[in-house]
Amino acid sequence: MSNWEECSLKDVLGEKGYIRGPFGSSLKRGEMKESGIPVYEQKNAIYNSREFRFYINETKFKELERFQVNTNDLIISCSGTVGKISIINENDPKGIISQALLILRPDVNKITLKYLFYFLSSKQGFELLTQASHGSVQINIAERKVVESIPLILPPLPEQKAIAGVLSSLDDKIDLLHRQNKTLEAMAETLFRQWFVEEAPDDWEEGVIPDEFDFTMGLSPPGNSYNEDCIGIPLFQGNADFEFRFPKNRVYTTDPRRFAEKHDTLISVRAPVGAQNMAKERCCIGRGVATFRYKHNNKFYTYTYFKLKSLMNEIQQYNETGTVFGSISKSDFQSFEITIPPYTLVERFQSVVKPIDDKIITNCLQIHTLEQLRDTLLPKLMSGEVRVSIN
Repeated sequence: MSNWEECSLKDVLGEKGYIRGPFGSSLKRGEMKESGIPVYEQKNAIYNSREFRFYINETKFKELERFQVNTNDLIISCSGTVGKISIINENDPKGIISQALLILRPDVNKITLKYLFYFLSSKQGFELLTQASHGSVQINIAERKVVESIPLILPPLPEQKAIAGVLSSLDDKIDLLHRQNKTLEAMAETLFRQWFVEEAPDDWEEGVIPDEFDFTMGLSPPGNSYNEDCIGIPLFQGNADFEFRFPKNRVYTTDPRRFAEKHDTLISVRAPVGAQNMAKERCCIGRGVATFRYKHNNKFYTYTYFKLKSLMNEIQQYNETGTVFGSISKSDFQSFEITIPPYTLVERFQSVVKPIDDKIITNCLQIHTLEQLRDTLLPKLMSGEVRVSIN
């Protein structure tokens, strides 16, 4: 590491390297349009999405030239959920940032874009960003001079590129698996809709959810049994734990009260109602979750998952009930009306679609492994503890 240089963020940013989003006086809600030039918001950094709510016209866009995004900008969420980062790529639309974002523009002669991205995404970089924050109610990244004073140790450009290349290769594989999963899940949903909705005859039996599925409403264990040290059994309390297909293990309990088994379908039943996941292992379900499995064959988890998914619009209507938060109760599920297809068709669907579903499950497990590898390597590469060869 003898040729690694100690510097601050200010030393590696370009001439216009720090831009904070315009405040409300510059960007009024009344000037927002339903189409036109998009406004990048906090969620575009947090979720790396390019779905936009608000737009401005060309005149306002030119007026706010200082806040326009450029290719290879880093946009960073700087209020509320701070420190989340996204790169503006060549195929991203032109637009401006909202006041919840800031732009960092690296000097490419000193630091590569991807290296700065991974540094700020690392635990060290994230902590330095959030330490540069203030606010009693809602956290905000502080003024420019505080952000620019963030220290980093900088390897030579060739080594920066090599480090970023290793991490990018893992992210590219993760992204490929995510996109493959979305395609596979769409295929399975299409087959379900075709077999059980579009081609469904009128004489299928009518019933309620308990006629086809066993379900259990969750019950939260005592609060003093919770821990984040992986002691006991994973506990899922609701929507906040859910990700694509499987929930994230955040909290464990040593005193579980109610359980979901591996591959059971999980549904959030409180605030909000109707988020869906699948249990990847035996786990404890709190009062914000219910678990479902097919009554006539507990192994038919693929049919269960996509049948519940097909009912989700109706289940989510319960978000409108309740004085403050929506909820769906055990009695609501007991009286929830459904159409019940013949067992032979369910069996056939399970046989045909299960391989698709199992590929999604395998991909999810591989994504988790790759993310753990990336997150383990990231701080070690950034600190020089692990070195990469340079060709």
